[in-house]
Order: sequence, then C-alpha cells, then structure tokens
Amino acid sequence: MICTENFKKLPVGFDDFKKIRENHFYYVDKTQLIEHLLQKWGEVNLFTRPRRFGKTLNMSMLKNFFEIGTDETLFEGLYISENQKLCEEYMGKYPVIFLSMKDVDGLTYDEAENALIQLIGSEAARFPFLLNSDKLSETEKEQYRGFTIIQNGKYCIDKGFLISSLKVLAQLLYKHYDQKAIILIDEYDVPLDKAFQHGYYKEMVSLIRGLFGQALKTNSFLQFAVLTGCLRVSKESIFTGLNNFKVYSADDVQYDEEFGFTTEDVKKILAAYNQQDHFEEMREWYDGYHFGNADIYCPWDVINYIDDLMSDSKAKPKAYWINSSGNDLVKRFIDKADTTTRDEIEQLITGKAVQKRIRLDLTYDEIDNSAENVWSVLFTTGYLTRLGESENGMYKLVIPNKEVLEVFVLQIREWFDRVVANDQASTKKINCGFLEGKVEDIEQELTMFLGETISVLDTKARNEEKEIFYHGILIGILKSKSDWAVRSNRESGDGFADILVKPKNPDAGIIMELKYANSFNNLDQACERALEQIKDRRYEPDITRGRTERNTRIWKSHFIKKRCKSCSRKGSRGTIIYIMTPVLFLLSIGCYFVKSYPMFYVGNGDFCYCIDLDYLVSI
Repeated sequence: MICTENFKKLPVGFDDFKKIRENHFYYVDKTQLIEHLLQKWGEVNLFTRPRRFGKTLNMSMLKNFFEIGTDETLFEGLYISENQKLCEEYMGKYPVIFLSMKDVDGLTYDEAENALIQLIGSEAARFPFLLNSDKLSETEKEQYRGFTIIQNGKYCIDKGFLISSLKVLAQLLYKHYDQKAIILIDEYDVPLDKAFQHGYYKEMVSLIRGLFGQALKTNSFLQFAVLTGCLRVSKESIFTGLNNFKVYSADDVQYDEEFGFTTEDVKKILAAYNQQDHFEEMREWYDGYHFGNADIYCPWDVINYIDDLMSDSKAKPKAYWINSSGNDLVKRFIDKADTTTRDEIEQLITGKAVQKRIRLDLTYDEIDNSAENVWSVLFTTGYLTRLGESENGMYKLVIPNKEVLEVFVLQIREWFDRVVANDQASTKKINCGFLEGKVEDIEQELTMFLGETISVLDTKARNEEKEIFYHGILIGILKSKSDWAVRSNRESGDGFADILVKPKNPDAGIIMELKYANSFNNLDQACERALEQIKDRRYEPDITRGRTERNTRIWKSHFIKKRCKSCSRKGSRGTIIYIMTPVLFLLSIGCYFVKSYPMFYVGNGDFCYCIDLDYLVSI
C-alpha cells in the first residue's frame, strides 16, 4: 500500500466542479472550453460524446463560471484565469439554469414525466429570492410558486405548465437580474434512450420537443444554451427552427481535447501519483479514442485505475467504464448479427478495421431497424472509434482498446452459451457421438458450432491462453448433458486435467487435455506428448476407476475453413479427448495470412478420434 498523505485526493465518482475544487481533489484543467465557447458563440451548442468522458463535470464547471454569485477562487491557477479580460466580462455575470437529465427514467411515461417534474422543481427551488423580488409582479411571483408546490413530498408542477416551465423560469430570472439566462442541459437524450427501452418513445419525443422548443427556440430571455448527450437525434425535429444551432460530435476537430484526457493529461496525473511505470498499461487499456485530431483516454478509467494502484501497487487494469453500466447495446448487436456481421466482428476482435457508413443523426427508434444502424450507435457511444479520416460518410471503425475488446468477447461468449443452451438437438448429437462413436455426427455438429462462433478469439490470447476459447466451447456443450459430471481443471493423478467428464454410463469417461503447437509439423509430436502426459501423470485412473478397459481407435479429422474430413488409427485405452488449440503465425506471401490448427482427440471405450482444425483467414 502506498501512503497517500502527500497526494491530492482522486475524484472517483465526483462530477461536481465546486466540490472538486473546494476539497482540493485532483482536477484535469478543461477550462479552455469556456474560452472556446465564448469565441465561437453559438446560441445553442450540442456536444455529443460517449458516457463517462467528463460531460457532466464540464457542464458543472460552466455553471460555476458563469453563474451570478460564483466563487471566483474556484478558478485560481486554471487556464481560464490567465484570460483576465474574459473573466472580468463573463465570470459570475449570468443567471444559470442547470439540468442533468441522466435520472429522467421510468418504466412508464408517467413515471418518467414525474422524474422530469422533480428535476425542474428542484432546480427552480434554487431561486427562492424570486418570491421577494421587487422586480417581479404578483402574477410572476405566482408563476414561480407553480414550480415549488409540494404534495406528499414531491413537486407538483402542472403538466400543462411543464412544456413552458424552462422558458418561464428564464423569464423570471431575467426580470430579476436584468440579464438573460444561460441554460445548461446535461445528458439531454437519456430520457429518449430510456423511453425507447421501455416503450413510450413517441410520448417522450413529444414532451422533449415541446420543452426544448419553448426554452431554446422561441426564448428571448436566453443568452445561450449548452447541451450534452450521446446521440444527436436531430431528425426527431427536437431542434428544428433553432437559429445558430451548432453540433460538435466526437468526429469534429473543434473541442476535440475538451472531453476526455489527452496523452499529456494522463502523463501528468501518473507523474503526480508516481505511477509513470503504468503508462503503457494505461494506453493499451484506456486509450484509442479518436475525437477530431486528438487521441483521447476515458477519464473514468484513468482515475479509477490510479486509485487502485494507490492502494495496491500490483493492481491490474479493469474494465471500469464497461462495468459502470449495462452493455445491452453490444448484446443486442451480437444477437441480431447475421453471418456477414459475425465475420466483421471477427475482424474487429483481431484488430482489423471494418468500413461502414455512419449516420450521426440516427434516432433511437431506428437502431433496431437493421444491424447496419447499430454500427452508428456503437461509434457514437464509444464502443468503436474512427481510424483515419472518414471519406464520403464511410468510416474505418476499430475497437479502441483492451477494455472495450473485453466487452465484445464477454458478450460473444454469453451469446454462444445461449446458442448451446437453445440448440439441444445439436448438443445431444455431439454428446451421443462421444459415447457411441458417431464420428460423422460430431464432425457435422462441431463444424456448425464453430461456423457460427467467433472463432478467432483464441488468436488474440497469449500462447498459454489460446486453448481457453475451445475449452469454453466444449464445457458449454458437455454441461448441456445434465446427468454428466463435468469438472474443469480438476486434480487427477499427479496433475490437473483440463476437463474430466463422468457420463452416466459406467463404462465411459472423458479426459481432455488442452495444448497448443508451434507449427503444423509439430502437431503429431505434440499429440503424442500429450497422450504421454495423460499416462505419466495418471489422469486415466480417476476417470476409468470402476470402468471396463477396452481398446480404442483414434479418428483423425481435418477442418479446412470450418469443414471436416476424417480417418482413423489405433489409439490408447480408456476414454481420452485431447485438444490441440490454435497457433497463430504470419506468412509473408504477397499478403499476410493467419493459420490456426486446433486439434481434438476424442475417444470412448471402443474408439478415439482426432479433429484437426486448419483455418486460413486472409488479413
């Protein structure tokens, strides 16, 4: 454990600028956003970025800079403080309405509408002085009371008043201060996302369109507005008719360093906590996002990993961003994927790019219309990023880093488990084939399973981990037989067998030992060594105890691009399955190729067979 007394506190989970600065948490300076915003000056400005990239913190920073009565010391030592003229003109000069809509959710429209009412009521309650303002008429004060009525502990804004509520509040603040208001709306599209998931999308679109139309389009009391979200959703006509409406997506050069951490930011924070040695790990796991011309790290990941390192110097990177919320989007994408899309997912997992036309104005109710639409959402939400420049709307998309790769792999494995569970007829054929010597059935069904599976996952692993993919496949298939005892990495004899299976048949048993070979020429030798390992380490007695000794026959089958051919030879006694998993190597013959040679040796009382997989996939 590292002593943290001499280090600033890390703002894990903090998105309130004032709290971070007042309590002396470490802060990555993003105040240049203020300068750029005032220089470019759009009446309504929308920033779209993936979640956990500092949108809420930046909005909180804007609120604290512009709001009347702000504590100017919060910005001492930061970039914006060097621009004294700008600070004198704009700092603390405006009434500010700030809404973060990330909690506007509900299983029904009424629940979501009520959540929005509570949000607006709570924000209006920050201005109780309006009731005593000598600049407001009694009618206007009565309007303000409409915001703050509480019944049964909840705000009770009249639903007819809700649409115009933000415009009215801006008007009241203008009357009091004689200064137009700034409106900040964080995560504006979350209510639309939740509504889409729960089945009341059209109703929520109508509500948001009316609310924003009044507050942003026809509001003469508005100085300017800033909104953030993941999707643009402009096709919904939510922003139709707005003058000087500007959208800054992750693809734009403008503001490309204002959301997320740059490489320089990461190096500085690592140095501040004496963790410079972990830069490469940080880069591999959390870098890879391309916003405009900038390479960006996910700040949520960086902060959390450093926090773990301060407690444990040997801490390994984790999927902090992925685990902070659900991954239904990737799950839905993989579930809907056809053969072509699964091939493209294989390309992504192996580090290659796929070229897709991206729609930045895609609406939520269009996501499930086709798998092609989901590509756009995966890009805008951070699961994929752009490689190089886009051309005519075509983007080269890649998985940004190891963290996001992990979620794809996880969802693929879960998808395969569901395939196994739902395809009972196929798994029954395979399991029966193990016991009854039906080689053709095993060859056919395993070929189909492997043909539907993202089979290149093993090629991304370290040598000692290459068998994990096939290990998982076979465990899933074998466990579908409820009366079979299946054990993984179980102690047996003088070692640990990768998989032991005790079927209901007392004269049958299965031992699986997973290995890899360095080349095709070494397969036979490696197989013989594996069989000797099973014998030398006495794996068989544990599985054959009480079972009849019989001669076996080894069947050798070859898979070429997921097709299988078989032959046979005499094998060892007992029931043995030996699996040779892929080896990855590169051949330069005008282009690169990936070759993998997974091999299965399978046997029961009277037979044993081998399946040798030889996939040839052009890079």
